[in-house]
Amino acid sequence: QVRLVESGGGVVQAGDSLRLSCAASGRTFTQNAMAWFRPAPDKEREFVAGIIGGDKLAFYGDFVKGRFTISRDVAKDTVFLEMNNLEPEDTAVYFCAARSSVHVRRAAEEYDYWGRGTQVTVSS
Repeated sequence: QVRLVESGGGVVQAGDSLRLSCAASGRTFTQNAMAWFRPAPDKEREFVAGIIGGDKLAFYGDFVKGRFTISRDVAKDTVFLEMNNLEPEDTAVYFCAARSSVHVRRAAEEYDYWGRGTQVTVSS
């Protein structure tokens, strides 16, 4: 069974940092695009960050403004989202997703596999 399992969420204060992890099992995703999404008021899931398959090239949502970094540990088949200078507006459930392609897309419907999410809460 293919699974994506997120971890690393928690309750922090504004300005703090968190590192989210997304571990894959059941198949390898090292050559697949992986991304992080979160719910948004005007759409079901908002693109946070994505990394292309087999490379380190990454893309970010406009609201990130240099605060987040997505990376991949190929040996562990795990994707990370390093979040710095967190704001209360970043409070959300963060979902990990994978595509059956090397290319990152910003639309949630382009992704084929999803984790169940990890809650991030940022207090002011």
